[in-house]
Amino acid sequence: MKDTSKKTGSASDRRTFLKTSGLAMVGSSLAYPSNVLGAMGSFQEKTLKVGLIGCGGRGTGAAAQALQADENVILHAMGDIFEDRLETSHTELLKVVGDKMKVEKENKFIGFDAYQKVIDSGVDVVLLTTPPAFRPGHLTAAIAAGKHAFCEKPVAVDAPGVREVIAAAEKAKAKNLSVVSGFTYRFGFGNRAAFDQILNGAIGDIRTVTTFRFGGELWYKERQPGWTEMTYNMRNWYYYNWLSGDFIVEQAVHSLDLMSWAMGDVMPLKAIGTGGRQVRTDKRYGNIYDHFAVEFEYTNGAKGYHFTRQQSDTATRNTIDIFGTKGTAMIQPGRKYQINGPEAWQFEGEENNMYQTQHNELFEAIRKDKPINDGKRMANSSLLAIWARTAGYTGKEISWEQAYNSNDSLGPKLEQYNWDLVWPSPSIAVPGKTKIQ
Repeated sequence: MKDTSKKTGSASDRRTFLKTSGLAMVGSSLAYPSNVLGAMGSFQEKTLKVGLIGCGGRGTGAAAQALQADENVILHAMGDIFEDRLETSHTELLKVVGDKMKVEKENKFIGFDAYQKVIDSGVDVVLLTTPPAFRPGHLTAAIAAGKHAFCEKPVAVDAPGVREVIAAAEKAKAKNLSVVSGFTYRFGFGNRAAFDQILNGAIGDIRTVTTFRFGGELWYKERQPGWTEMTYNMRNWYYYNWLSGDFIVEQAVHSLDLMSWAMGDVMPLKAIGTGGRQVRTDKRYGNIYDHFAVEFEYTNGAKGYHFTRQQSDTATRNTIDIFGTKGTAMIQPGRKYQINGPEAWQFEGEENNMYQTQHNELFEAIRKDKPINDGKRMANSSLLAIWARTAGYTGKEISWEQAYNSNDSLGPKLEQYNWDLVWPSPSIAVPGKTKIQ
């Protein structure tokens, strides 16, 4: 890595955060390779049993990474609402991790209560990779049962869910449990090196942050004979804000997490923005938007801007640009990390697999009995996206207090889900008419 920056040594909230969070420790997962963990004592020699809750593509990937993060770990239980997804996941994982697949027939669970059955099956670690609406309840149940957790992003689709996750994270801290988030960019070596520079003053005081997440359309599942309305909703969960949070929460939240990182994870004061449906006009797109543009304002007057869209045949972009009093930082995650100004710098180190590093660090923390707890941060980053969505939906200026304290629950309670439930999806939001509760 080439590092031409000069440290100023002056204090700031962002720098204090960096030093206390440990996020600048590039490659920390390499400190104790898995092949020497067995020498660290009886706990380190224990076979750790993993439970997978949510067997879609992301869940299958997370399970493969978890099983490769430690030599003495097995997949013990799997749960999903759809049997075909569970069996496909099981088949794919056998190809990748083979002898670490120890899921007996009795530990394959199907249905809306499968999460609890996985938790109760004797596992040590759970991977929470269902649609986002289920995350708060699943994390709460996992922590109550004393399980370490990998929690995919986002962690909630509404403010009540955010508050539930924060409460669960506090309980995890009291129980000495690890909660590692799926905010993948926090685990990239290039990102960590760049944000180390930024948060230690290489570009001075930050005045403006802009993030772009432009992309195309995603999958859609045609309705099949025999499907109930809930089956159709769950097969196409992405297009219902009560299940996904809308695409700004489900996907573009990564960009808002980067914005929060740049600002030292200090929450803004207020947000204002816009959004709508220009392309997603067909009923198959449920009730989500296809574009948002939002401005956040911080206590020191700094501004954060987030632009996102999902529209076919349009230019793609995934960037964060940070403007400070001494210079600028331009980041394209996985591709470019550069600082311009008096303390010019660029990352020339070797990139890592961020997805794998998440799990390496989770299992290292468990083996060393030094828990990682990403709980409040992952909840706050998810809240930023929910807050931005609310600003776009309502067309109003929304304060932090309004965003955090909202009682607007989008979907049913966890215990209400069943295949015959017909949940009345909220109508498509209309700025100026849609209200925040």
